[in-house]
Amino acid sequence: MIDRSLTLRLLSASTLTLAFAQPAMAQDTIDSSDSEATGAEQADNGALDVIVVTANRREENLQDVAISAATISADAAQTIFDAGADVTALAARVPGLFVESSNGRAAPRFYIRGLGNTDFDLAASQPVSVVQDDVVLENVTLKSFPIFDVERIEVLRGPQGTLFGRNTPAGIVKIDTTKPGDEFAVRGSASYGSFNSVAIDGGVTVPLVPGVASVRLSGLWQQRDNWVDNGFTGQDDVYGAYSDIAGRAQLLLTPTDRISILGSYAVRDLDGTSTLFRANILGPGSNDLNENYDRDTVFYDAGAGNQAQYDAEIATVKAEYDADFATFTSITSWANSEGSSRGDIDGGNVVFGPGPIPFPSDTRDSIVLDQFTQEVRLASNSGGMIEWQVGGFYFDSDFDVTTVGFDLAGNVDFPPSTTVNHTNESWAVFGQVTGQVTDLLKLTGGVRYTEDDKDFFVRDAADPQARSVSDERISWDLAAFYEVSADASVYARVASGFRAPTIQGRDVAFFNPPSVATSETIMSYEAGLKSELLDRRVRFNLAGYYYTINDPQFSAVGGGGNLVQLVNADKGRGYGFELDSAFQITPDFLITAGASWNNTEIQDENLLVGVCQPFPGAPVHCAVTDPTVVVDGATRAFVDGNPFPNAPEWIADVSARYAVPVSSDGELFAYTDWTYQGATNFFLYESMEFNSDNQIEGGLRVGYAKFDGSLEVALFARNITDEDNVKGGIDFNNRTAFVNDPRVIGVSVRFQH
Repeated sequence: MIDRSLTLRLLSASTLTLAFAQPAMAQDTIDSSDSEATGAEQADNGALDVIVVTANRREENLQDVAISAATISADAAQTIFDAGADVTALAARVPGLFVESSNGRAAPRFYIRGLGNTDFDLAASQPVSVVQDDVVLENVTLKSFPIFDVERIEVLRGPQGTLFGRNTPAGIVKIDTTKPGDEFAVRGSASYGSFNSVAIDGGVTVPLVPGVASVRLSGLWQQRDNWVDNGFTGQDDVYGAYSDIAGRAQLLLTPTDRISILGSYAVRDLDGTSTLFRANILGPGSNDLNENYDRDTVFYDAGAGNQAQYDAEIATVKAEYDADFATFTSITSWANSEGSSRGDIDGGNVVFGPGPIPFPSDTRDSIVLDQFTQEVRLASNSGGMIEWQVGGFYFDSDFDVTTVGFDLAGNVDFPPSTTVNHTNESWAVFGQVTGQVTDLLKLTGGVRYTEDDKDFFVRDAADPQARSVSDERISWDLAAFYEVSADASVYARVASGFRAPTIQGRDVAFFNPPSVATSETIMSYEAGLKSELLDRRVRFNLAGYYYTINDPQFSAVGGGGNLVQLVNADKGRGYGFELDSAFQITPDFLITAGASWNNTEIQDENLLVGVCQPFPGAPVHCAVTDPTVVVDGATRAFVDGNPFPNAPEWIADVSARYAVPVSSDGELFAYTDWTYQGATNFFLYESMEFNSDNQIEGGLRVGYAKFDGSLEVALFARNITDEDNVKGGIDFNNRTAFVNDPRVIGVSVRFQH
């Protein structure tokens, strides 16, 4: 078996050594679209750059695609990750997108248009799919794979079931990394900041045989020192550290003009601190942080250091053959993820809290996962009056999740260690056709048939509690795109989608049977305007949407048993809008702005869920605002009419860059970016404490950049105003929550050739 840790370190070290050896060789031959000069969009002769997306599995101008989509450029992504942030930093970077995690850097939860899943278990199913280099990363631990040496990130809003499969009723986050080319190329970034934060990201392309073979090596190293004290034990600087190392090697072979083969192998090694829960820092009776909160201190009597260690590897082979009339594509991929995380769940100690803690809690979860996917696709070559594609997809995953319960009796292995197995096999066939009906009108239609099977059992148990679920569905979409003028177009789209049935077995570790949720189905309606005005100096894209869901899958989390229980509500609905805009005020002054408003509602008069109560008969420890009823000594809340959990009503982002030329080849610049997250309810039920509102977070970069993008040196700050923003709650046995990262100030260098 390959020594993954050794391979990772050799790959990362060789990549970063090659990258950092090259800045002196940089010449003035950089494509302006690759320059750092905007952080978001690069002006070309005073106009905004064309944004390329692959929403239809082929490269197209964003302004010509009948879908609500937004992109995050390579430079904007680099700015977001300057201080070593993980993928949750993508939250609110484009309208409609939210990301959070209660599992540290290991298991992010994605939401688009309010649709997501609050399930904290490593077996969680999500309605937002993450696709990296055409490979779906289904499990939450794979979705956390670091983003580095990236070409662009696309956010496709609304169901994408035709071309990207099941489990996409909310949308897709599509990550495309930089590929090998025919010429030598290097790009790198290094930053250092507060808490000894280091972020190094580099990639280098080396042609082996001109026009026939080339390789690209990419590497990432992010690290931070411990900076949080344990006030219970009196230890200083014992939490908050991480080391996240990743590498990727790609080999591109083009033996003929018709054949292209791209092989990729990526690895990751994470060793860090899991999420720091903080006991009783909310309320009571409000969502304000109280006197128990201290950003620099926690008060743990358990958790064994809140350690998290995860490894992952992804191997992919993409082969293409150009047959004149169409291109045949095959994508084969295998992925593996292994790791564990442990934490003090109650966020404090039973001696003095802070606040009341009825019993200590300490939980450890681990996973061993294998995933295999195979896709074949035949697509007509672009440029004709009719474009089409057909294909097939196969998915297979097998993983074990082990849960070790909290310490109730002086033995950390109580309840006993429990391992459950999940398998998922799915296959699909799909097709899409786009026709240029007139010079101004374009129609697109697609359909997909999917079968999905899941099995579950408990390993090494007298009662394996086996469960099996399956479903088969047809997903479809239809869109019309009409060019009103040379500067503006309108479109309309109707799309269906579904999320396959799900089994959640974490409760078995706490002496409860597994829970099952049936398929959820969505019907989405969308209409929009896309425009580029004033000689492409202004971009203004607006979309409005309305969707209904039958049998939406929700996760009732926390409560008296720190459990995860799947439930199907009767119905759900959502509506709102998304606005994406950019303004090239002058060649040296660019502003981008986006906003989304999202109204969601659970529609089920009979749905009851547990609330913030440590055990039946104990007092409820938060101010529940929903109607409640007592069932078998436990308080339950009616959630009909509530918003979806972790569905911000408002999301907004803005960035601005202003530059002053100081020489014939360079300029001084200032770049700032800000996000806003509006009212957000954390759980299915509503309370005075477990929600957040009116959160802002901003960044700043000030420095010198060459016009050709070959070099940039800057001072930066992330969370520049040092906001204390609550990102989620734990309602297990107190009013526990977790918060955002602190302010980081540092210096960065970027270069490319």
